[in-house]
Amino acid sequence: MNTPQTPVGVAARPAPLARAFRYLYRVPMLLWHLLVDLPIVLVLISPLTRGMRLGDERLDYRVIRAWSAGLMRVFGFRLRRIGTPLPGGTMFVANHVSWIDIVALHSQQMMGLVAKREIQGWPLVGWLAGRAETIFHARGSTESLGGVLQEMLARLREGRSVGVFPEGGTRNGGEVGPFHARIFLAAVEAGALVQPVALRYGEKGAAQHVVAFARREGFLGNFIRLLGEPARVAEIHFLAPIAPTETEGRRRIAELARARILEAMNG
Repeated sequence: MNTPQTPVGVAARPAPLARAFRYLYRVPMLLWHLLVDLPIVLVLISPLTRGMRLGDERLDYRVIRAWSAGLMRVFGFRLRRIGTPLPGGTMFVANHVSWIDIVALHSQQMMGLVAKREIQGWPLVGWLAGRAETIFHARGSTESLGGVLQEMLARLREGRSVGVFPEGGTRNGGEVGPFHARIFLAAVEAGALVQPVALRYGEKGAAQHVVAFARREGFLGNFIRLLGEPARVAEIHFLAPIAPTETEGRRRIAELARARILEAMNG
């Protein structure tokens, strides 16, 4: 990494019998979460309830957070939050390991995440991502990126949070790649705070490789494999925010955000 100095994801693969046992109880949990809990969520985030609030938070945002936290538990993740997510129009930027990052972030804070357009076609996750205000981007398309930046800018000016994975894609879990600076333009133009978020799986990030997509592994394969993995912690570190006025432009913001995430990953 750039990430933890201890060997990452090199533990022995779980025994087939133990994996089969986990499927035995997690598959029913997943079905309950999809067939019972999800319909309730859909009612509570419908246009009829959109203006309702529960405490100081919108009802639909709170419901999405709760459902996301429940899905993390189905996969055996024990959530551990370090730091506090900023309210209002904040740009959250995180390292990218797997599709589970989206669920982990939404379990803590509602944000309109920028994600590759292919996710729209993923079973369940794509549909749910759309419901969770995801901004879809066709990677490699300058026109699409321009539209994404405009949408991010509009939301930040409205006081709504957005979230991005500035690496531009997932890796093998063993490193945090360079951050693309252009995506930070929306925060600069909106004068919005940028809050880096470090995502670590396993104690001190020991399971980054396990959670990451294996070579030639697609979404469904990763989904099924993670469902049978041993229980482990998922740490979401909300780090010190960066004000655009404190830096010399978007490139410096990108470098500083990455540096803070690396520091947390190695901590």
